[in-house]
Amino acid sequence: MIHSEFSKNRVMYKFLILATIASVGGFHGWRTLFTNFAVECVGIDGFQMGVIQSIREIPGFLAFTVVFILAFMKEHVLSVLSLFLVGIWIAITGFFPSFTGIIVTTFIMSIGFHYQETVGQSLLTQYFSKSGVSLFLGKIRSVAAMTNICVGVIIWVMAVFMPMKYMFLVLGIAVLMIAAYMSKMKPHDESMPPQKMKLIIKKKYWLYYALNFLFGSRRQIFMVFSVFLLVGHYNLSVQWMTALFVIGNALNYFLSVPIGKCINMFGERIMLSTEYIFLFIIFLVYAFVDSYLIASIFYVADQVFFSFAIGIQTYFKKTADHEDIAPSTAVGFTINHISAVIVPVVGGLLWLYNWKIPFVFGAVLSLVSLYLAQKIVIPKESG
Repeated sequence: MIHSEFSKNRVMYKFLILATIASVGGFHGWRTLFTNFAVECVGIDGFQMGVIQSIREIPGFLAFTVVFILAFMKEHVLSVLSLFLVGIWIAITGFFPSFTGIIVTTFIMSIGFHYQETVGQSLLTQYFSKSGVSLFLGKIRSVAAMTNICVGVIIWVMAVFMPMKYMFLVLGIAVLMIAAYMSKMKPHDESMPPQKMKLIIKKKYWLYYALNFLFGSRRQIFMVFSVFLLVGHYNLSVQWMTALFVIGNALNYFLSVPIGKCINMFGERIMLSTEYIFLFIIFLVYAFVDSYLIASIFYVADQVFFSFAIGIQTYFKKTADHEDIAPSTAVGFTINHISAVIVPVVGGLLWLYNWKIPFVFGAVLSLVSLYLAQKIVIPKESG
């Protein structure tokens, strides 16, 4: 069945793979450089970092506007245009080494990234079956991990002889080249059932919304404060951070597909519960174990557990009406980013008081997520 799905949707699958390479490679390359660039070249503090990251997440909060844009263009076209936006603004990031410059370049780049992520999730969920979507999500995550490994190695090499502003430039140009190639593809299947082009918020999807909200909080604590802990508190170099990034993605490359299979085998409730239990431990380690080596090890583990979040999307696929997928994915993405806009600023203020507090807060959120995961029920029907 999986092979027949791949054959039927071969062009769309290739399109999504390329979109993943461009958006994930560009964004995570940017993220690998960003904290060191912001601290070493601009000299920002914890609160300013929280402000920047909150502003970066505003486009994610506005992801619901995708629904209105799709009334005028197809999803794959919006995907390509979004990648052009990502590439341009990553490329010029290093040429604006100021607090204001970082805010502007980050915000506009983020518009493209979040639109692409919203559309990409929607297309993948639409084009693959209930049983197949977890495997294809696993494959996508695996490709993303390999992309990140390659980007990490390239950054490691470039860091030896190239200023950071030119490293941003190289990343941006690479994204633009892939987007240009994708613009010539025609992945859309005209026989696919049409999506509702209006905002849809249904009571039946409340758990999907809640899990997305909590995932947004967890993601920000990882992306903002665990990285800032390693760079700002332990003063680790860009090479060290790149090495941790590469190791985490190497593990994800091998584990993402098996994790997708485990979701089919054990179910979303068990897999997500496992993630939340370990996240509780990881956040407490960040807060109370004052060792850069241990923090580094748990940072790598933190990256691996991101793949378990596939279960949120597969749960939605197995419980949603097909025509609701595009608009509901946009709504879920927006809800995810409500917390993503709030957490960095609040966490940044708390960081100034005591850097341990954001991680204790993350541990509490993990317990709330664990409680909600127990309410996952998948209808018994064929995929």
